[in-house]
Amino acid sequence: MFTNFIYFIIALLIYITYQPSSEKQLDSLETAFFFAATVLFFTGFTWVRFSRLKRRLPVYGITGIEHPFNSAVTGHSILAIAFYAFDIYILNLPSFFYNLPLFIKTPTLLGFGFLLLFIGYLSVVWGFSHPLHTRIYSLTLGKGAYIFSNISFSIPVVLPWLLLSGISDLIFALPFETPRKLLSTKEGEIAYFLIFLIAVSVFGPFIIQKFWRCRPLEPGYFRSRIESMCEKTRLKYADILHWPLFGGRMITAGVMGLVRRFRYILVTDALLTSLDPQELDAVISHEIGHIKKRHLPFYLFFFLGYLLVSYATYDLILYAVIHAEPLYRLLERIGLGASSAHSIIFSLIIIAVFLIYFRYGFGYFMRNFERQADGYVFMVLDTGRPLISTLEKIAYSGGQPMDKPNWHHFSIRERIDFLNRCEADRNSIFLQDRKIRRSMGGYLLFILLVAALGYQINFGQTGKRLNERLIEKILSAEIERNPGNANLYGILGDISFNSRRYQDAARAYETAIALKPENPRVLNNLAWLYAVCEDKSIKNPERAVRLAQAALSYESSPHIWDTLAQSLFEAGRHSEAIDAASRALAMAKGDRSYYEEQLQKFRASIPE
Repeated sequence: MFTNFIYFIIALLIYITYQPSSEKQLDSLETAFFFAATVLFFTGFTWVRFSRLKRRLPVYGITGIEHPFNSAVTGHSILAIAFYAFDIYILNLPSFFYNLPLFIKTPTLLGFGFLLLFIGYLSVVWGFSHPLHTRIYSLTLGKGAYIFSNISFSIPVVLPWLLLSGISDLIFALPFETPRKLLSTKEGEIAYFLIFLIAVSVFGPFIIQKFWRCRPLEPGYFRSRIESMCEKTRLKYADILHWPLFGGRMITAGVMGLVRRFRYILVTDALLTSLDPQELDAVISHEIGHIKKRHLPFYLFFFLGYLLVSYATYDLILYAVIHAEPLYRLLERIGLGASSAHSIIFSLIIIAVFLIYFRYGFGYFMRNFERQADGYVFMVLDTGRPLISTLEKIAYSGGQPMDKPNWHHFSIRERIDFLNRCEADRNSIFLQDRKIRRSMGGYLLFILLVAALGYQINFGQTGKRLNERLIEKILSAEIERNPGNANLYGILGDISFNSRRYQDAARAYETAIALKPENPRVLNNLAWLYAVCEDKSIKNPERAVRLAQAALSYESSPHIWDTLAQSLFEAGRHSEAIDAASRALAMAKGDRSYYEEQLQKFRASIPE
């Protein structure tokens, strides 16, 4: 189930990182044709795959067909992402809608529309896999209800983006100037995001339980039993709810909510009817363990850590994108333009960072938090045997092997083995707690290092140099496409000069002047380089004088007169340098201290 969260977030990242391209390879009619063809191909291929598996069921049996079935579901879900990305990046579908008045004012609505397209692809997979799924896992759930359960369980993961972006659209659409101005600043954006994050963290569970159509567990034996467990552990909560996940036919429970006012305990009907009282106590103790061990605040902190990682590595990702020349050539060879290739490479890297962080980093903590919650059962019941029997029932009712791996839980066999170790030696609980403390300490150290990296990249010299190299790489690529643009060479010269690569700077400036001799800015900058350069092989004061004089013929300004004065001084023509410096000082406005110091320096060079 939780894997669907990753699929939805990847789909959202694909859409968010897409950059509209003016390089449309196909017109509207051709795009519609290819889009219809891809949808039909995906639908037909999915139907064929699951139909073949269904025909093989009598041969392989329930146990033998489960692995190829799960592989097919995973494979076709990934294929749905690939077809969705094809629609976005290759067919450029969003570019046909961006300029419509409705979507200009509410771009979030267009994003939601494309999320519905992705849901449509996944619904094809869920629809054709439904018959086998009900046979393998003994779920008597109609196809429509099965698809709706998958959607309703997964869609809350993108609700924060829909709300965040939708409220932003509303602010810009309303005729109030102050909120728009605040939201247009970097500080305003950060404040808005933090306020929204706090609001979602607090009120989100209330919205989600309504979205899932949960209802309060009616008074009676089961509610009283769960309430007594909460009283025993002094857990405060808002309500105990029926969780209609897959029609309530899955044996599972959950807990959500950072604050007591909006904290909910969720139980399915199958959990209540399938477990004996001690087993129900064990499951509720496990869920309470998540609260007592403060797992939910850490999940929020882990999400904030991802935002920090994304912010800190954003420039590095851009740098990697710019340097991915072999991949650019490959994509251009198959007919993609530069902007489309850039979007694809950027999205691939962003998705890779997301997958590594959540699939492996977050998955590690989720598995170990589940194990820690299993250990908490011993704090409440003094034994883990009811939880062991519950896990065995879950495996039996679901028809899944005990050793089946799980990225966000340990396998049922591994969980039972841990509970048996705790039953024999309570020190195993302490060792698990210590493992998590050390892991969290390591994660905190990682976040501090990422924060330091982010500071260096965004505010330190490292970031300045990286940005210069990034801009230089972009300029070089642009110059390759437009070699006659003198302004590009001038900017490239400035960057090289600031980086103290004087040979490259001189070469770029000289090319700019050859292309456009009447550019006073480039003439002045090159004159200053030749006048003051530390590299004796480049320094050329006489040429600097001529360049500064040429610059003055196009623009008479104090900074160019100062360049001429410095060039004359370096050439040994001190009296002329004093005259030029005097002209610069006379023309200067505002703070004249620099020009006064220059004139004083030149005068001091001549004996009394």
